Amino acid sequence: MTLIPEIKPNQSVELLKELHILTRDGKLNQDSRRKLKQVYHLYHFIEPLLDEVLASKADLTLADHGAGKSYLGFILYDLFLKARESGHVYGIETREALVSKSQELANKLDFARMSFLNLSVEDSIASPLLPEQIDIVTALHACNTATDDAIKFALHKNAKFIVLVPCCQAEVASVLNKHKNQSFGKTPLSEIWRHPIHSREFGSHLTNVLRCLLLESHGYQLTVTELVGWEHSMKNELIIARHTGTPRKDVGLRLEFILRELNLEALRERFIY
Repeated sequence: MTLIPEIKPNQSVELLKELHILTRDGKLNQDSRRKLKQVYHLYHFIEPLLDEVLASKADLTLADHGAGKSYLGFILYDLFLKARESGHVYGIETREALVSKSQELANKLDFARMSFLNLSVEDSIASPLLPEQIDIVTALHACNTATDDAIKFALHKNAKFIVLVPCCQAEVASVLNKHKNQSFGKTPLSEIWRHPIHSREFGSHLTNVLRCLLLESHGYQLTVTELVGWEHSMKNELIIARHTGTPRKDVGLRLEFILRELNLEALRERFIY
């Protein structure tokens, strides 16, 4: 088969076919090309984190939260862990059919150090099927509050690194809208989200700002950037958190102020803990 330039030379073609990134005759269509580009870009950011973990310990654990069809987990395993003797990838997903299909594929490809678990976030935190500590937690396009679930899981598991590409942040915008009339009398800042399109866009941006402050309050140092060019995906913000154990002292106060000033105190338990 003719090699496709976009595919990494050590990538399993059989895996890409099973994930429907490649067609059965080995072709790559435009939609699949965009999907592969996103996952490869994310791999580019995660690979040095994997190397760093293995430089300090003999084994590593990675959990992909809200894994869906587990594109990211499979490609991470195939490109990085398959050739090594240690390291385990856990895919955590609430849709049982996707979990079963992913486990079947891992068995078929002999990816022995991959496990797929049908668990909610609360169950995944306490489950004996997962180790007490997870080195790296990822969440690629985990929709709406599923990204917050991944953060909560990562904090409980004392993750060294957290890698997030959030998606469809609707919760904050809905609270902004719900309290819009009350906010008009409270602060002129309510003009920022007076129009519905501004509520949606500002709510999405603000969600990630609050997530970053939450992570900083737990001693993480952040890098916030774009994953790929905007022409490939509108859900494009990449948050990489590295645990330093040194929380910023002012972060809790800033979080409190933002929630209070923007009339979002109903979300306090989600962003302050």
